[in-house]
Amino acid sequence: MAICPKCNSKSCVKDGFVKGKQRYKCKSCNYRHTVPLPKTKQLKKKKKVAKLKKKKSGKTRILIVTPEVTYLPEDMGEKSHYSAKAGGLADVSAALISALFEDNCDVHVALPNYRSIVHEYSTKPHNRELTKIRKNLDDERIHLASDRAFYYLHNIYSGYSDQDLRVSLAFQREVINNIIPRVQPDIIHCNDWMTGLIPAMARQLEIPCLFTIHNIHTITSTIAEIEDRGIDAASFWEQLFLKHKPYNYEESRDWNLVDFLTSGVFAAHYVNTVSPTFLTEIVENRHSFVKNSLQNEISNKYDSGCATGILNAPEPELNPTIDEMIHCNFGPKNHREKKAENKRYLQEILNLEKNENAVIFFWPSRLDPVQKGCQLLTEIMYDIVSQYWDANLQIVSVADGEYQQHFYNIVKAHRLDHRISIYGFDDKLSRQAFASSDFLFMPSLFEPCGLPQMIGGIYGTLPIAHNIGGLHDTVRQLNHETNTGNGFLFNTYDSNGFKWAIDKAMDFHFLDPDIKEAQIKRIMIESTLEFNHTKCAQEYIKLYKKMLGRKFVV
Repeated sequence: MAICPKCNSKSCVKDGFVKGKQRYKCKSCNYRHTVPLPKTKQLKKKKKVAKLKKKKSGKTRILIVTPEVTYLPEDMGEKSHYSAKAGGLADVSAALISALFEDNCDVHVALPNYRSIVHEYSTKPHNRELTKIRKNLDDERIHLASDRAFYYLHNIYSGYSDQDLRVSLAFQREVINNIIPRVQPDIIHCNDWMTGLIPAMARQLEIPCLFTIHNIHTITSTIAEIEDRGIDAASFWEQLFLKHKPYNYEESRDWNLVDFLTSGVFAAHYVNTVSPTFLTEIVENRHSFVKNSLQNEISNKYDSGCATGILNAPEPELNPTIDEMIHCNFGPKNHREKKAENKRYLQEILNLEKNENAVIFFWPSRLDPVQKGCQLLTEIMYDIVSQYWDANLQIVSVADGEYQQHFYNIVKAHRLDHRISIYGFDDKLSRQAFASSDFLFMPSLFEPCGLPQMIGGIYGTLPIAHNIGGLHDTVRQLNHETNTGNGFLFNTYDSNGFKWAIDKAMDFHFLDPDIKEAQIKRIMIESTLEFNHTKCAQEYIKLYKKMLGRKFVV
């Protein structure tokens, strides 16, 4: 119990933190005073001891902090069945963790304990978790942050900023106060805005921290609210990015907003985006949706040699030779026959016109007109079906999003239900569409990385993409005469530019079948070798080593 040093009253209540000290307010005389908290010093001492121990083993201990994951390596313990997914970050986190673990890294992972998403009453169950449970395995590498804020959520991100902020602060509090002191990592690897406060604490403790940006989305909060949730922000507030220039802690605490994503970039030792070109586009200020503050901080990191781009990669099981969700497995050597069989099956289950010689175009991404360019397809959907009617052009969309109704309206208005099939996202149906289609649409206005265009190449489904960001890094213009390229790119972002690329894809479709077969075989082999998490993990390991070798600036 704290006693007021001014009036000796025992009626003192906690009133936040100041520079690593607990602040109290006297209810009798309103006097504020602080009491030192030794936790930070103890943590630094423990870290030094842990470093000595790890030097003997020769392994660098990596703590990956992520709000999402689809699965974990079986040998990581009984919690390896854990699954919590909202998007591509989950797939990337899972595969990267697995690749690092298989590469004999001392890898640990911190995750929120989303009870309803893990257990049977989840609205988005992931059956793969059932196959990941193993007995008598080391369970000390998986660290689930528990708080009532996580329990019984139907989705990781609610879409409501207050709830998302509450979940984020609860997660980061557990990581900062409990998981990091327990793990004693050599490197902390954070992902996206939900982990944006942790790099500031890591910098205070002189732990190198990598901050990976998967999506340009952020949220803000005051230092007071952060501290009210149990995070000692006063001890590292100077490493946070505040929207207005702060004069001191007391002046800024109650009103000056902390930007989570920009704070992660500002405080991190190194930063990476998930495509080299998207990083360049941010540095060159080519995207108006990137706030000036974030653009400036990423540019500062880039100019200092502390920012890079590392491409994501699809999950290993996304391969038609082993995919258990598709009707008929196939590989580069027999794709011509087996993709035709898969095409007939897809046409049957979707009630499309049955014709194995039909050309199927697949929409694999969420129907978001802000980023994904689905409005470009609505402008030309009827035209391309009409133009290539005799070629039996068909379109399949397996995606959720606000623009889905526009697709339905076009199909209904022109009675195209036997040529165009619109479904909400379903993992099994999406896999079958990859295995059955000839081409896929990726007309994104911007793309931090993108995975469908990589998956498409592996399945022999060639991407039609806007030449931007991660699409530029992974799709090259196809030229069958020189045996180069893997898809069709357009530079002018409008429906005419998109239509031009679709026409190029149809030109390829009308080539001699033997020429097409040879090109698709080549693309499938090259895509499998190029887009995998072994290469991705190697790039991250190189970056970890670089971080450990670079002098730390506090």
